[in-house]
Amino acid sequence: MISIKQIGYALKVAANLHFKKAADECFVSPSTLSNAITEMEKQLGFQVFERDNRKVIVTSLGSDFIKKAQLIKLHLEDIRKISELQSEPLSHRLSIGIIPTISPFFIPMVLPKLAVEYPKLKLQIEEAQTEVLINRVKTGDLDMAILALPYDLKGMIAFKFWEEDFFWVSKTNDKRSKTGKIKAKEIRTSELILLEDGNCLKDHVLSACKISDNSQHSFRASTLTTVIQLVKGGMGTTVIPKMAINQLLKSESELTSSHLNEKGPHREIAIVIRPNYAGTQDVEVLVRLFSSQLMTL
Repeated sequence: MISIKQIGYALKVAANLHFKKAADECFVSPSTLSNAITEMEKQLGFQVFERDNRKVIVTSLGSDFIKKAQLIKLHLEDIRKISELQSEPLSHRLSIGIIPTISPFFIPMVLPKLAVEYPKLKLQIEEAQTEVLINRVKTGDLDMAILALPYDLKGMIAFKFWEEDFFWVSKTNDKRSKTGKIKAKEIRTSELILLEDGNCLKDHVLSACKISDNSQHSFRASTLTTVIQLVKGGMGTTVIPKMAINQLLKSESELTSSHLNEKGPHREIAIVIRPNYAGTQDVEVLVRLFSSQLMTL
């Protein structure tokens, strides 16, 4: 009889294509995991994985098995959620993914409120890029994710709780900042410092400013904190979301922000879940709490 534990091990191996990494994520020894997989394959009557000292390959039959195993995992997660729904909202374990252009500004605003109002909540937070989080929600590795829209959600369901505009950040002595607002056509493409490729904020900024992704930008950085330091150093200007202004500019007297005076909202923030996710009651509670906290911005 194949066990749920063996299914979990197999999913980790398929995700990592590496037995030791999978064992580490399962908090067991490589030998324990390998023996469990071998025993599972004997019961199945076929190999799920081909492996040698250099690589792991999912076999053709193994690929079909992994797809079924993922569905089993999702159903088990839904059963767990149904059980948890018998208790009061947000009184159990909850795993949430958040993208890096939201987490450092959003988390400090909402965690204290969550801790006070829902002390039984056991929150697990993971930070990653949008594409990674969507896939992890889809496979059941995360309960939900907090993402910026628009973005192709691949069939996931979004509960929007905030919308915001972008602000252009420059040195205070830049004459264009005097009015506190700026049109996209006033910003020189060559001066813009944006985040690296693969970051949805970069795409949202380009869209709001009506700039082609083929345009040449001054620099590309991995974090907004680095971007701000480059602007401070006179390397160019940038565009950031409203929720990031206070934290990024509070101690930067040399910098100022101007509203990007283009049709908005420039991005929307939402909780994203699987279509069959059983914990919609928790989602509704979080949407209300997040909205109320962000209204203070």
